[in-house]
Amino acid sequence: MKSSTYPLYLTGGVVLILGALLFRPFTIVNAGQRGVIMQFGKVQDRILDEGLHPIVPIVTTIEKINVRVQKNDVKAEAASKDLQNVTADIAVNWHVDPLKVNRVFQQVGDEGQIVNGIITPAVSEVVKAATAKKTAEEIITRRTELKGEIDDQIRERLKPYGIIIDDVSLVDVSFSAEFNKAIEAKQIAEQQAKQADFIAQRAAKEAEAEVNRAKGQAEAQRLQRLTLTPELLQKLAIEKWNGQFPVVMGGNGALPFINIDPGKLSSVQKN
Repeated sequence: MKSSTYPLYLTGGVVLILGALLFRPFTIVNAGQRGVIMQFGKVQDRILDEGLHPIVPIVTTIEKINVRVQKNDVKAEAASKDLQNVTADIAVNWHVDPLKVNRVFQQVGDEGQIVNGIITPAVSEVVKAATAKKTAEEIITRRTELKGEIDDQIRERLKPYGIIIDDVSLVDVSFSAEFNKAIEAKQIAEQQAKQADFIAQRAAKEAEAEVNRAKGQAEAQRLQRLTLTPELLQKLAIEKWNGQFPVVMGGNGALPFINIDPGKLSSVQKN
């Protein structure tokens, strides 16, 4: 009797194990995931957190959605306010709202559909709208402002879909080759203008200094003329005299030339 019932228990256990493996009455939600519950294909309001969860096989299926921060690069082409072609490389860090994964899956789909159907078109449209408000020069000089505007608009655009934007980076902004050449030519012209202005300022300062020197010399000469009297000039001449008289050629040969007023000479000697 015992020997006949033992194989029945053993067989029943094996059947249960095989049934559990085949129908899997449980599911495991890994770290960084949330489980979307569907019963006969209909999304339920309840969301499964991380861990092991019992389910009803066949009736219930679970779609696991990644709620970790993800990064996607989007290249957007647009035009500036002054009709310059602009190409922007945007890096978007985003994640699905863990409390809304069921609605996200129901309305949008899985990760690939989120990126291709929601994020990429939204980024492209926001970049076009933001760059159209600024000239090419403003896009270059006010890049931080442009980045902030794109960031805010993308957040607002994706929030209703249950997509949370963690950060938006304006990696690169490029223009057409013709515009780049024009910018380079403008910079060269500005540098040349600055150099010409510097040369002009230096010349003006040098001319001003020359005028001041000339004024100083003229003033010195004026003062000198006021102080030089005939008596002083003769005194200076006598002080520099080396004791030899100048020689003039006459009919009788070389004769010393003397033309000194004795009265003035005696007065100078007294001084």
